[in-house]
Amino acid sequence: MTMELPTTMVEAKQIQEALARRVRLVPLKGTPGIIAGVDAAFTGTMTVAAAVLFDLATMSCLAEAHHVAVTTFPYVPGYLSFREGPAILAALAALPSPPDVILCDGQGIAHPRKIGIASHLGVVAGIPTVGCAKSRLVGEFVEPPPERGTWSDLLLAGETVGAVLRTRDRVRPLFVSPGHLITLDEARELVLRCCVRYRLPEPIRHADGLVKKLKRDLIRE
Repeated sequence: MTMELPTTMVEAKQIQEALARRVRLVPLKGTPGIIAGVDAAFTGTMTVAAAVLFDLATMSCLAEAHHVAVTTFPYVPGYLSFREGPAILAALAALPSPPDVILCDGQGIAHPRKIGIASHLGVVAGIPTVGCAKSRLVGEFVEPPPERGTWSDLLLAGETVGAVLRTRDRVRPLFVSPGHLITLDEARELVLRCCVRYRLPEPIRHADGLVKKLKRDLIRE
């Protein structure tokens, strides 16, 4: 799994547009059992990425992996996948087995060019992916009811690109969008199933915790 990296912003846009044409929002093949959560963060000149495997039935962690690399792409809104993606792909490759679905802390098709990091990773890896973001990048929505499990459509130019999902009673909703090889309904249901006790899905929470620990360790060195 390797990610094509641009040398200019014009090239970056062209790569995204080409990848967006390859995104397929189709039903999952079979029932998912093993879910990965991925996350990345930055410290100084380094990118820190983590990937974890979770058993969907028990919500228990089966394995975890990480990768630390020099950051090679600048921060540009809408192009996060080029900054985080290579390290995340390396962390995923270090897991003992591939997951059935990857949950990403970021966007799927709810993106200006329909190619957020979840969609980008999904196309490159050939694995179903779901974007699960804490905040909106694009689109308009009506606030969903306050109860867990309720949602409203996230609309971009009149097209539904995600769901604004309430994962706990009276907490801020998450912005769920399909990435690749999964439908919106499946993505929404999977995220809700993985939100056991907290606002965020357990695989993403675990990956986030691992990234924070790795950052602290790097800072101490």
